[in-house]
Amino acid sequence: MNVIDLNGRAAIITGGARGIGYAAAERFLASGARVALWDIDRARLDEAAAALQSRGTVSTHVVELTDETSVQAATAATAAAHGKIDILVNNAGITGGNGKLWELDSQTWRRVIDVNLVGPFLTAKAVVPHLLANGWGRIVNVASIAGKEGNPNASHYSASKAGLIGLTKSLAKELATSNVLVNAITPAAAKTEIFSQMSQEHIDFMLSKIPMNRFLAVDEAAALIAWLSSEDCAFSTGAVFDISGGRAVY
Repeated sequence: MNVIDLNGRAAIITGGARGIGYAAAERFLASGARVALWDIDRARLDEAAAALQSRGTVSTHVVELTDETSVQAATAATAAAHGKIDILVNNAGITGGNGKLWELDSQTWRRVIDVNLVGPFLTAKAVVPHLLANGWGRIVNVASIAGKEGNPNASHYSASKAGLIGLTKSLAKELATSNVLVNAITPAAAKTEIFSQMSQEHIDFMLSKIPMNRFLAVDEAAALIAWLSSEDCAFSTGAVFDISGGRAVY
Protein backbone atom coordinates (compact mmCIF):
# COMPACT_ATOMS: atom_id res chain seq x y z
CA MET A 1 0.00 0.00 0.00
CA ASN A 2 1.39 3.39 -0.97
CA VAL A 3 1.74 5.96 1.79
CA ILE A 4 -0.65 8.92 1.62
CA ASP A 5 0.01 11.58 4.24
CA LEU A 6 -3.13 12.51 6.18
CA ASN A 7 -1.34 13.03 9.48
CA GLY A 8 -3.23 15.34 11.81
CA ARG A 9 -6.31 15.52 9.63
CA ALA A 10 -9.83 14.92 10.96
CA ALA A 11 -12.27 13.36 8.51
CA ILE A 12 -16.00 12.70 8.36
CA ILE A 13 -17.03 9.66 6.33
CA THR A 14 -20.77 9.24 5.79
CA GLY A 15 -22.00 5.69 5.42
CA GLY A 16 -18.77 4.81 7.17
CA ALA A 17 -19.91 1.60 8.85
CA ARG A 18 -19.70 -0.57 5.74
CA GLY A 19 -18.61 -0.89 2.13
CA ILE A 20 -16.56 1.86 0.50
CA GLY A 21 -17.00 4.10 3.55
CA TYR A 22 -15.51 1.52 5.89
CA ALA A 23 -12.63 0.86 3.48
CA ALA A 24 -11.97 4.61 3.31
CA ALA A 25 -11.89 4.73 7.11
CA GLU A 26 -9.29 1.95 7.15
CA ARG A 27 -7.15 3.79 4.61
CA PHE A 28 -7.49 7.13 6.41
CA LEU A 29 -6.45 5.65 9.74
CA ALA A 30 -3.47 3.95 8.11
CA SER A 31 -2.56 7.36 6.68
CA GLY A 32 -2.60 9.08 10.09
CA ALA A 33 -6.03 10.71 10.07
CA ARG A 34 -8.64 10.75 12.82
CA VAL A 35 -12.02 9.53 11.60
CA ALA A 36 -15.65 10.26 12.44
CA LEU A 37 -17.96 7.57 11.10
CA TRP A 38 -21.47 8.76 10.32
CA ASP A 39 -24.21 6.21 9.69
CA ILE A 40 -27.88 5.59 10.38
CA ASP A 41 -27.23 2.12 11.84
CA ARG A 42 -26.01 2.23 15.45
CA ALA A 43 -25.27 -1.50 15.64
CA ARG A 44 -23.09 -1.41 12.54
CA LEU A 45 -21.33 1.71 13.79
CA ASP A 46 -20.46 -0.08 17.03
CA GLU A 47 -19.12 -3.05 15.09
CA ALA A 48 -17.02 -0.81 12.85
CA ALA A 49 -15.64 1.17 15.77
CA ALA A 50 -14.68 -2.00 17.61
CA ALA A 51 -12.84 -3.30 14.55
CA LEU A 52 -11.04 -0.01 13.89
CA GLN A 53 -10.24 1.29 17.38
CA SER A 54 -6.78 -0.31 17.52
CA ARG A 55 -5.77 1.53 14.34
CA GLY A 56 -6.32 5.09 15.49
CA THR A 57 -8.83 7.62 16.76
CA VAL A 58 -12.41 6.87 15.73
CA SER A 59 -15.69 8.45 16.80
CA THR A 60 -19.15 7.32 15.76
CA HIS A 61 -22.27 9.37 15.16
CA VAL A 62 -25.79 8.20 14.34
CA VAL A 63 -27.05 10.59 11.68
CA GLU A 64 -30.15 10.88 9.50
CA LEU A 65 -28.56 12.63 6.55
CA THR A 66 -31.83 13.99 5.21
CA ASP A 67 -32.56 15.81 8.49
CA GLU A 68 -30.74 19.13 8.80
CA THR A 69 -30.99 19.17 12.59
CA SER A 70 -29.40 15.73 12.80
CA VAL A 71 -26.60 16.73 10.42
CA GLN A 72 -25.87 19.96 12.29
CA ALA A 73 -25.77 18.10 15.62
CA ALA A 74 -23.38 15.47 14.24
CA THR A 75 -21.14 18.18 12.81
CA ALA A 76 -20.90 19.91 16.18
CA ALA A 77 -20.25 16.60 17.94
CA THR A 78 -17.53 15.69 15.44
CA ALA A 79 -15.80 19.05 15.83
CA ALA A 80 -15.92 18.65 19.60
CA ALA A 81 -14.56 15.10 19.48
CA HIS A 82 -11.68 15.82 17.11
CA GLY A 83 -10.99 19.51 17.67
CA LYS A 84 -11.62 20.39 14.02
CA ILE A 85 -12.90 19.04 10.70
CA ASP A 86 -10.61 18.92 7.64
CA ILE A 87 -12.18 16.38 5.29
CA LEU A 88 -15.72 15.38 4.32
CA VAL A 89 -16.36 12.20 2.35
CA ASN A 90 -19.97 12.03 1.16
CA ASN A 91 -20.20 8.30 0.65
CA ALA A 92 -23.60 7.24 2.04
CA GLY A 93 -26.11 6.19 -0.58
CA ILE A 94 -28.98 3.87 -1.42
CA THR A 95 -30.17 2.38 -4.71
CA GLY A 96 -33.90 2.12 -4.05
CA GLY A 97 -34.23 -1.10 -5.99
CA ASN A 98 -34.77 -1.47 -9.72
CA GLY A 99 -37.63 -0.81 -12.07
CA LYS A 100 -38.72 1.23 -15.04
CA LEU A 101 -39.38 4.87 -14.22
CA TRP A 102 -43.14 4.60 -14.59
CA GLU A 103 -43.23 1.53 -12.35
CA LEU A 104 -41.18 2.91 -9.45
CA ASP A 105 -42.90 3.93 -6.25
CA SER A 106 -42.89 7.72 -5.96
CA GLN A 107 -41.88 7.71 -2.32
CA THR A 108 -38.96 5.40 -3.04
CA TRP A 109 -37.85 7.68 -5.87
CA ARG A 110 -37.92 10.71 -3.58
CA ARG A 111 -36.09 8.87 -0.78
CA VAL A 112 -33.20 8.01 -3.11
CA ILE A 113 -32.89 11.66 -4.14
CA ASP A 114 -33.08 12.75 -0.51
CA VAL A 115 -30.35 10.40 0.72
CA ASN A 116 -28.02 10.59 -2.29
CA LEU A 117 -28.32 14.29 -3.16
CA VAL A 118 -30.04 16.27 -0.42
CA GLY A 119 -27.87 14.51 2.17
CA PRO A 120 -24.57 15.71 0.64
CA PHE A 121 -26.02 19.21 0.33
CA LEU A 122 -26.85 19.27 4.03
CA THR A 123 -23.50 17.82 5.10
CA ALA A 124 -21.57 20.28 2.94
CA LYS A 125 -23.69 23.15 4.23
CA ALA A 126 -22.81 22.18 7.80
CA VAL A 127 -19.14 21.33 7.26
CA VAL A 128 -17.90 23.97 4.79
CA PRO A 129 -17.77 26.75 7.43
CA HIS A 130 -15.36 24.58 9.44
CA LEU A 131 -13.14 24.06 6.39
CA LEU A 132 -13.15 27.77 5.62
CA ALA A 133 -12.17 28.53 9.20
CA ASN A 134 -9.20 26.16 8.81
CA GLY A 135 -8.11 27.76 5.55
CA TRP A 136 -7.82 24.21 4.19
CA GLY A 137 -10.20 21.40 3.38
CA ARG A 138 -11.14 18.58 1.07
CA ILE A 139 -14.57 17.27 0.08
CA VAL A 140 -14.90 14.02 -1.86
CA ASN A 141 -18.33 13.07 -3.19
CA VAL A 142 -18.88 9.42 -4.08
CA ALA A 143 -21.07 9.62 -7.16
CA SER A 144 -21.41 6.77 -9.68
CA ILE A 145 -20.82 5.90 -13.29
CA ALA A 146 -24.63 5.79 -13.44
CA GLY A 147 -24.58 9.56 -12.96
CA LYS A 148 -22.62 9.91 -16.20
CA GLU A 149 -24.36 7.32 -18.33
CA GLY A 150 -27.78 6.69 -16.78
CA ASN A 151 -28.46 3.06 -15.94
CA PRO A 152 -31.76 1.65 -17.22
CA ASN A 153 -34.13 0.58 -14.47
CA ALA A 154 -32.38 2.95 -12.07
CA SER A 155 -33.62 6.42 -12.99
CA HIS A 156 -33.79 7.54 -9.35
CA TYR A 157 -30.24 6.40 -8.57
CA SER A 158 -28.83 7.73 -11.85
CA ALA A 159 -30.51 11.09 -11.41
CA SER A 160 -29.31 11.43 -7.83
CA LYS A 161 -25.71 10.73 -8.80
CA ALA A 162 -25.87 13.06 -11.81
CA GLY A 163 -27.11 15.71 -9.40
CA LEU A 164 -24.21 15.01 -7.07
CA ILE A 165 -21.78 15.54 -9.93
CA GLY A 166 -23.42 18.90 -10.64
CA LEU A 167 -23.28 19.84 -6.96
CA THR A 168 -19.57 18.98 -6.92
CA LYS A 169 -18.80 21.27 -9.84
CA SER A 170 -20.81 24.19 -8.47
CA LEU A 171 -19.46 23.99 -4.93
CA ALA A 172 -15.90 23.62 -6.21
CA LYS A 173 -16.18 26.88 -8.13
CA GLU A 174 -17.64 28.66 -5.11
CA LEU A 175 -14.65 27.51 -3.01
CA ALA A 176 -11.94 27.64 -5.69
CA THR A 177 -9.87 30.39 -4.05
CA SER A 178 -10.29 29.16 -0.47
CA ASN A 179 -7.93 26.15 -0.49
CA VAL A 180 -10.99 23.94 -0.03
CA LEU A 181 -11.12 21.49 -2.93
CA VAL A 182 -14.22 19.56 -3.96
CA ASN A 183 -14.05 16.54 -6.24
CA ALA A 184 -16.16 13.51 -7.09
CA ILE A 185 -15.41 9.93 -7.99
CA THR A 186 -17.59 7.87 -10.31
CA PRO A 187 -17.16 4.20 -9.44
CA ALA A 188 -18.52 1.32 -11.37
CA ALA A 189 -20.30 -1.15 -9.13
CA ALA A 190 -18.46 -2.51 -6.11
CA LYS A 191 -19.72 -5.78 -4.68
CA THR A 192 -20.99 -4.55 -1.32
CA GLU A 193 -24.17 -4.94 0.71
CA ILE A 194 -25.85 -2.44 -1.59
CA PHE A 195 -26.20 -5.33 -4.07
CA SER A 196 -28.97 -6.66 -1.83
CA GLN A 197 -31.09 -3.70 -3.00
CA MET A 198 -30.70 -4.67 -6.67
CA SER A 199 -32.08 -7.39 -8.90
CA GLN A 200 -29.68 -10.05 -10.20
CA GLU A 201 -30.56 -8.93 -13.72
CA HIS A 202 -29.33 -5.42 -12.91
CA ILE A 203 -26.14 -6.74 -11.27
CA ASP A 204 -25.41 -8.82 -14.37
CA PHE A 205 -26.06 -5.78 -16.57
CA MET A 206 -23.56 -3.68 -14.61
CA LEU A 207 -20.86 -6.33 -14.85
CA SER A 208 -21.41 -6.69 -18.59
CA LYS A 209 -20.58 -2.99 -19.05
CA ILE A 210 -17.14 -3.17 -17.37
CA PRO A 211 -14.31 -3.99 -19.81
CA MET A 212 -12.09 -5.31 -17.00
CA ASN A 213 -14.84 -7.90 -16.39
CA ARG A 214 -14.87 -7.57 -12.61
CA PHE A 215 -16.43 -5.37 -9.96
CA LEU A 216 -14.55 -2.63 -8.15
CA ALA A 217 -12.75 -3.58 -4.94
CA VAL A 218 -13.61 -1.22 -2.08
CA ASP A 219 -9.95 -0.68 -1.17
CA GLU A 220 -9.34 0.59 -4.73
CA ALA A 221 -12.00 3.26 -4.21
CA ALA A 222 -10.54 4.06 -0.78
CA ALA A 223 -7.10 4.70 -2.27
CA LEU A 224 -8.49 7.28 -4.70
CA ILE A 225 -10.56 8.93 -1.97
CA ALA A 226 -7.50 9.17 0.27
CA TRP A 227 -5.41 10.84 -2.43
CA LEU A 228 -8.18 13.33 -3.20
CA SER A 229 -8.30 14.12 0.53
CA SER A 230 -4.58 14.83 0.77
CA GLU A 231 -2.28 17.81 0.21
CA ASP A 232 -0.91 16.03 -2.87
CA CYS A 233 -4.21 16.81 -4.56
CA ALA A 234 -3.64 20.54 -4.91
CA PHE A 235 -4.78 21.69 -8.35
CA SER A 236 -7.83 19.54 -9.05
CA THR A 237 -11.22 20.83 -8.02
CA GLY A 238 -14.65 20.36 -9.54
CA ALA A 239 -13.26 17.25 -11.22
CA VAL A 240 -14.89 13.87 -11.69
CA PHE A 241 -12.44 10.98 -11.33
CA ASP A 242 -13.43 7.82 -13.14
CA ILE A 243 -12.88 4.48 -11.40
CA SER A 244 -14.98 2.23 -13.59
CA GLY A 245 -12.69 -0.49 -14.94
CA GLY A 246 -12.77 1.11 -18.37
CA ARG A 247 -16.53 1.53 -18.63
CA ALA A 248 -16.23 5.30 -19.08
CA VAL A 249 -13.15 6.55 -20.91
CA TYR A 250 -14.26 10.16 -21.34
